[in-house]
Amino acid sequence: MSDEISRTKVPPYLRVASEGIVLSLHVQPKSSRTAFAGLHGSSLKLKVHPPPADGAANKACQQFLAKQFKVPKSSVVLKSGASAREKVFLIKGISLKKALPQLP
Repeated sequence: MSDEISRTKVPPYLRVASEGIVLSLHVQPKSSRTAFAGLHGSSLKLKVHPPPADGAANKACQQFLAKQFKVPKSSVVLKSGASAREKVFLIKGISLKKALPQLP
C-alpha cells in the first residue's frame, strides 16, 4: 500500500485499482434528480432520474460519474450490477488524491 493511501482515510465504498478507482454504488432510480445521497450500508448511494428500463439508469450513472470526476464517459466502466441496484464502477485514469474531493 502506498504512503498516500495509508495516510488518507479511504471511504468503504472506494477502492484503488491499477487503472484508477473503483466505486461501490447503491443506485436509486426514478429520483427527482441525479445526485449522491450519502451512504447505504458500505456503498455510496446515487439517486438517478431515469427509470431502470433499457439501461437508462446505468447510462445516467455513467454520465454523472464522468462529469463528477471530469473524465470521458469511456473512462467510466460498469464492472458489475447491470441489472441490480448494487453496482460497481471503475473510473479509469483518476488517482485517489483527485477522486476524494469529488466525493461527499
